[in-house]
Amino acid sequence: MHIFSQQSRRTFLRRAAQMGIVGTAAPLAGSLGIISEAAAATADDYKAIVCVFLYGGNDYANTVIPFDQASYNVYSSARPVLAIDRGLLEPTALSPANDLAGRQYALNPALAPLAQLFAQGQLGVVLNVGTLIEPTTKIAYQAGSVRLPPKLFSHNDQESFFQSSGAEGAPTGWGGRMGDLIQASNGSASLTCINASGNAVFLSGKYVQPYSIAPGGPVPLLHGSPVLGGSRTAAALLPQIMTYGGSTMFAREHIAVTQRALQTNSVVSAALTNAPESLFSLFPDGNCLADQLKIVARMIAVSAELGMKRQVFFVSMGGWDMHDGLPTRHPPLLSQLAQALKAFYDTTVQFGIADKVTTFTASDFGRSLVGNSDGSDHGWGSMHFVLGGSVRGQTIYGIPPEVGADTNDDIDSGRLIPTTSVDQYAATLAAWFGVAPGDLTTVMPNLQNFNPSVWNLGFV
Repeated sequence: MHIFSQQSRRTFLRRAAQMGIVGTAAPLAGSLGIISEAAAATADDYKAIVCVFLYGGNDYANTVIPFDQASYNVYSSARPVLAIDRGLLEPTALSPANDLAGRQYALNPALAPLAQLFAQGQLGVVLNVGTLIEPTTKIAYQAGSVRLPPKLFSHNDQESFFQSSGAEGAPTGWGGRMGDLIQASNGSASLTCINASGNAVFLSGKYVQPYSIAPGGPVPLLHGSPVLGGSRTAAALLPQIMTYGGSTMFAREHIAVTQRALQTNSVVSAALTNAPESLFSLFPDGNCLADQLKIVARMIAVSAELGMKRQVFFVSMGGWDMHDGLPTRHPPLLSQLAQALKAFYDTTVQFGIADKVTTFTASDFGRSLVGNSDGSDHGWGSMHFVLGGSVRGQTIYGIPPEVGADTNDDIDSGRLIPTTSVDQYAATLAAWFGVAPGDLTTVMPNLQNFNPSVWNLGFV
């Protein structure tokens, strides 16, 4: 895949030589005993996975809403202040290709662009996904006979567990562990995992570390200022000072990291001139998620120039922790999410790469069905979206949870016990990405606690 084909291989090799990236990935791969040769050797095309993380815990019940009359009645009774009028849901009611035994769902009206993608077959809904160590039932939960993720309902720990399979402080995430396995396919290991929203454990691997990029592109030294302390000479000398010396192991490593950062920024900045923002006009203004996804789209557009075959991206939105004000605060965030995802997907279609990019949502946890005044409290399982040209869309995946409080599917107040683990969700994406079957438990270590017949959910 090479969108901007006027950029020659010779130009790329010259830039790569300046950066010192050509041929660096393969020797590293040889030292990784955990890597399956097939994981790297078969990556002769391009694929990207994009994680959209909703920090704070999205309210599942007002995102993917029970629509069959019986379930809707229970939903509206459980949250009389928060429930959306059923008549308003009719335009976004979903007509899945699969049979749900009478159960029906609708998307929040603010998610109308996603309902359109669902109807067209590019988006799937995955029900009741959450952090698990092993399959868990209400009986086992109440008896204390099952291992549980640490500190359930804690933002920091559940954010970390969703992204890494470990509590806060975990050193690697499953996006980074995928990067460890496939980085040998890439011309630059440093561009395997890219974060457009700051920092997240999701992209940290044992060997691969995430490259951070701002919505406007790489952040230059001194933010591009030609002066330092009023002196142009000082500004010109700063890169030399930052990479001078190296008499100790720590100093040498610091210099190597600094040089790599400066060189990578230079190469990426040069490549992005071939993917100017003007070519990505479908993204709405004033939408922070759209801004992040635009730079992801631009990076994907120059992936061939940078010698990339497999990339994992991370973007995020905050503000989903709504203990109050949910009826007024939730729809605008959902609207931003839907507009950004639709613009991103349409851009991949425009450039002929929709089947090469799979995007999925994630969040700390779901929330309680029973309202807390005009908000909802921390929960566990939640509903998520997957979209892309390779997604088997117009389908609702997973087991529809029983609606209500004190059911077999919740621990209290409609806090869902997940019936689909993050490990299964991740393994399905990893398999599409090219991770070999034998390496799936390296990416998601808790996967081994689940029956292999349910490792792949089948949405890609």
